Amino acid sequence: MPIKVQKELPAKAILERENIFMMDEDRAMSQDIRPLEILIVNLMPVKEEAETQLLRALSNTPLQVDCTFLMLESHTSKNTSASHLNKFYVYFDEVKRKKFDGMIITGAPVENMEFEEVNYWEELKKIMEWSKTYVTSTFHICWGAQAGLYYHYQIPKYKRKDKLSGVYCHKVLDRKVPLVRSLDDYVMAPHSRYTEVRREDIEKHQELKILAESKEAGILLVMSLDGKHIFIQGHPEYDRMTLHGEYHRDLDKGLNPDIPCNYYENDNPDTLPVLNWRNGANTLYGNWLNFYVYQMTPYILDENGEKI
Repeated sequence: MPIKVQKELPAKAILERENIFMMDEDRAMSQDIRPLEILIVNLMPVKEEAETQLLRALSNTPLQVDCTFLMLESHTSKNTSASHLNKFYVYFDEVKRKKFDGMIITGAPVENMEFEEVNYWEELKKIMEWSKTYVTSTFHICWGAQAGLYYHYQIPKYKRKDKLSGVYCHKVLDRKVPLVRSLDDYVMAPHSRYTEVRREDIEKHQELKILAESKEAGILLVMSLDGKHIFIQGHPEYDRMTLHGEYHRDLDKGLNPDIPCNYYENDNPDTLPVLNWRNGANTLYGNWLNFYVYQMTPYILDENGEKI
């Protein structure tokens, strides 16, 4: 799939080296194709890394996708330069009158805080409320999934005794649902979190369906029956080396982290991590774009970006 990106976005060069079909604005304008408009609320601290991972995950369908990155006015990023944000990101006020085919809300390193303690919680609530009208389907990742379940369904998160870090095997529970079509019976996915949502709380809501879970890692994938909300507690978009970087970051901080489970050969952190979740991640994101965005959204947009 050709992903339309701004010419100088750093992720563009990285993905082109991986032979992923990227398209800049000039090329896209020459094609008589209406791309899917995807808004990405990037809450990750290292935004360039998250950009690359998400664009890679969205690159495996024949659909053309135009991604808009959103930053929050109520939070100042400490790990991404102001010049990068000013060049490639927009504020909510700039897009709130426009409708989007899909939206992604990423994870964020704030899970040990109560939602109401997060300095951008009120702004994020405003965006999630806005999405009910202006977005066809929203894909929530990790803390973003917990935040979405809490806001839309009042489902709480719980602190785990220890951090969950590693790559875990999850059983797919209902293969007839289009979101998990073509996935194997069991799928691998990375996790990196201190908190969790629990099955018993989700089961209280008949409008939600659990689609994949693990004995060790718990719930992986939940969706609303109307397809407007997809919640994934893991990080299928992670690169091979992302957990490796997090592990060594925590080592450098003196946190004495456990070695990520099922990640290194023989649990040896000096070896190259095993990459065994990419195909499942590509299928999952492709199914979301196809079945819950492309096939559900109106085709025609007016000159202001409004759906007709």
